[in-house]
Amino acid sequence: MGRMDDLRSLLADARDRLRGIPREGLGQLREPGRLRGALGARPRIVRVGEGWHLGVLLLTGDGLIATGEILRAAEEVRRGYAAESQRRRAELRAMAFRGGFAEGETLHLGWSAIDVDAVADGGADGPLSWQDGVLSVRWSPAGFLRPLAPYLDEQIDLLTAPRT
Repeated sequence: MGRMDDLRSLLADARDRLRGIPREGLGQLREPGRLRGALGARPRIVRVGEGWHLGVLLLTGDGLIATGEILRAAEEVRRGYAAESQRRRAELRAMAFRGGFAEGETLHLGWSAIDVDAVADGGADGPLSWQDGVLSVRWSPAGFLRPLAPYLDEQIDLLTAPRT
């Protein structure tokens, strides 16, 4: 079995195991067009897909994505924030609500598609790479590489374990 088969098999198995588990939304920022902008339309974050959140990865029905920022949509509320970062996060949450995400719904923004073929052929993309012939994932920007198969097992167990 070649590297591509290994990676594709791993992803197919993960999808099978996650069947029936809710997915989270993938959002993308949309600026209003010139015509709409003249009428007071505001930027919004719209749904462009969905995936299972597996740590630093999002597994979609046909692809693999590196996570970006994770938000919960919220209706816009006017309040003062001490930090500019809090203000920006509240703006993003409101943009997601305006774009059609439900109040409190989790979404991912700033994600990036992983080139599964390139990784399967021995390359690296996003948090995935090969280390000593083992497909591995970097679970944080400063984190160590970890074999992908047990990482996926652990993340899937977290999603599928009964809640107490």
